[in-house]
Amino acid sequence: MSIATWELLSYVVTVIGLPLAILTFVLEQRKERENEDEEVYQLLADNYTDFLKLVMANPDLQLRSHRGALPMTAEQEERKLVLFEILISLFERAYLLAYDPDMRGKRLRRWMSWEDYMREWCLREDFRQHLPRLLVGEDADFVAHITRIAQEITQQKPA
Repeated sequence: MSIATWELLSYVVTVIGLPLAILTFVLEQRKERENEDEEVYQLLADNYTDFLKLVMANPDLQLRSHRGALPMTAEQEERKLVLFEILISLFERAYLLAYDPDMRGKRLRRWMSWEDYMREWCLREDFRQHLPRLLVGEDADFVAHITRIAQEITQQKPA
């Protein structure tokens, strides 16, 4: 091969190969980030499922009931508070790992499922009453976020 051929091949690599390699790298990085986001979401969803199993194992606490709460013993109240603490810890973890103010697409849809869970629990008056105690020592941005949700729900509920 002559020098002119080598020079032509180097131009081809520079003009076509290098941009193609960069594009491939960028696409692979994006795909890897998407896979990591999906894995985090799945782990958090599994943790929420585990929490719901705890709720099912304690039916006397009426945590999934939408009826008026029956009187509870001190021991039942304590177990309910512990379950609320577990839930707040899970919500905070989801907030720290999944929330971003500039989310779009799949990330936003995934986050909205967590926001729905938070709203669902904030509908419970007993959960909202315990929130100040449950939020002590939690991440300040998370505290502001779930407090805002609880306030919105309180304002929407008829007196």
